[in-house]
Amino acid sequence: MVFSSNPLSLSVPDPTFESWLRDSGYLDVIDDRQSAAAAATTTHSKDTDSTTTIPMTGFLYSYLVSLFANLWIMLSLFTLNPFSKLTTNDFGGETPSWTKGFFGDCGSYSFPASSSQARLRVHENVKRYARNYASLFILFFACSLYQLPVALVGLVSSLALWDFFRFFSDKWGLDRFPITQQILIRFAQIATAVILLWLNVQMALSCALGVSYIVMILHAAFRKLTPVKQPSRVRVK
Repeated sequence: MVFSSNPLSLSVPDPTFESWLRDSGYLDVIDDRQSAAAAATTTHSKDTDSTTTIPMTGFLYSYLVSLFANLWIMLSLFTLNPFSKLTTNDFGGETPSWTKGFFGDCGSYSFPASSSQARLRVHENVKRYARNYASLFILFFACSLYQLPVALVGLVSSLALWDFFRFFSDKWGLDRFPITQQILIRFAQIATAVILLWLNVQMALSCALGVSYIVMILHAAFRKLTPVKQPSRVRVK
């Protein structure tokens, strides 16, 4: 659905119109409006500079201001909580297409114009591509285990330990002895923790989590919001 900048500008102020877009789910329109406003400001600034002679110090000052503004936007990405609006329902739907949906084309990416736009993109894209990010984490974790074979041995050993525990628990009927079963479970948990720590499984997990988080934050911040299919509204006669 295509909107002009504000088709109801004579009767509805911009904040109210933007609030309606947000409540109606047209977050992609808000994203486009913020990008267009930033582009218009940049164009106006360039036109002013072209008609006014500015000394070299002025250009340097303008460049530094722009540089620090972009750095502040990048730093703000690591101060927000990208999972604040994530729910379990976001993992229940179909996985978006990797080519058209997740990656898109070159025109699907742009530097966020402000911290608020970066926050809007991150929160919405994390909800939309939750299953894609989860798949990437599994891929990165598998690569980490490949690079650290000892960690792979530790992970397999811990899984085998619990498999053996379940087998002998069913064979010996430990369900009839809950106290003994709880004691053995505690010993198995301690043994699992020792195996995971001793064989550096936590190192592989930390690397996978760190890389996945950075990739998720950068992709969600630079990926433009795309229109989503709005639910059909049934008219009551």
